[in-house]
Amino acid sequence: MNLPLRFSLIVCTYMRPEPLLALLQSVQGQTLYPDEILIIDGSTNNDTKIILEDNKFKNLKYFLISEENRGLTRQRNFGISKINQDIEIVCFLDDDTVLEPDYFFETIKTFQNNPDITGVGGIAINEYKWKPQNQDSFYNKKKYYLFEGYFYKEGSRNVVRNYLGLGSNLGSGKMPNFSHGRTSGFPMTGKTYEVDLLIGMSMAFRKVVVDNIKFSRFFEGYGLYEDADFSLRALNFGKNAINTKAHLSHFHAPSGRPNQYNYGKMVVRNGYYIWRVKNPNPGFKDRFKWNAITILLTLIRFTNTITSGNKKTPFTEAIGRTMGWLSLWYNKPKEIK
Repeated sequence: MNLPLRFSLIVCTYMRPEPLLALLQSVQGQTLYPDEILIIDGSTNNDTKIILEDNKFKNLKYFLISEENRGLTRQRNFGISKINQDIEIVCFLDDDTVLEPDYFFETIKTFQNNPDITGVGGIAINEYKWKPQNQDSFYNKKKYYLFEGYFYKEGSRNVVRNYLGLGSNLGSGKMPNFSHGRTSGFPMTGKTYEVDLLIGMSMAFRKVVVDNIKFSRFFEGYGLYEDADFSLRALNFGKNAINTKAHLSHFHAPSGRPNQYNYGKMVVRNGYYIWRVKNPNPGFKDRFKWNAITILLTLIRFTNTITSGNKKTPFTEAIGRTMGWLSLWYNKPKEIK
């Protein structure tokens, strides 16, 4: 491999000092180390600042931001504004991830070996559900997704969609014209696969992308699906890809997340927004499928109030989804760059 491309790591954090420290310790053990690490802290206390003062990391720059720059979208854009001019690749990681030692090596190698690729993501190995196919077994394709000698057991919501003819007609990471794509990820084949969507926990872009587009102000606040929106607009500059050798773990720290009602509402409204980014003028069939799937997933969340041990959480989310869908009839999201 030629001399590695110079790359920056941007980590936006909020009230998660311990998970952030675990991430940075895994960065410290990388076979390829970032040329700069920008920590953009939106915390309302000094716990993260203190833990970073007690634990030094090479090339790290820390920014404790003011309230007007707080929120994932604003913090990412703030981080982009602080990148050194000689940086060639910009990596984003969630603050509750932990990297395997070759994560950056594999990510940067993907860019070096593929000039047409401008966005790269990795695989969360602690969420990995693929298994090798058994040649003697039968796999119902309504219940299992088969890919390159591996199978992935579909969740109940996708099984229902498949039986109703509402499943995605594309591979994982690709967004159909009716949105609601396949979320299975990829088996660890060692290959790189072209996708539409990268996941915010693990994504990197050539600097030409972040020089020309920013994370949309529509997603200011919690920012659900801001990664999907950015990934779709990044396709104007090249291809997005998942490298199945770039491994990390994602632990989904609970702090900093919205309540279930607001989350449910965002799932629908923000989902509608990125659907229209992908397909600004959908035909009748695409409109029907998007709405049918949205209603179906809401009904499934309502039924979870019967099957789940925690009845309040799915019920509250289902109400949020319902209100989000009803709001589209009189107040559709407007595109904001």
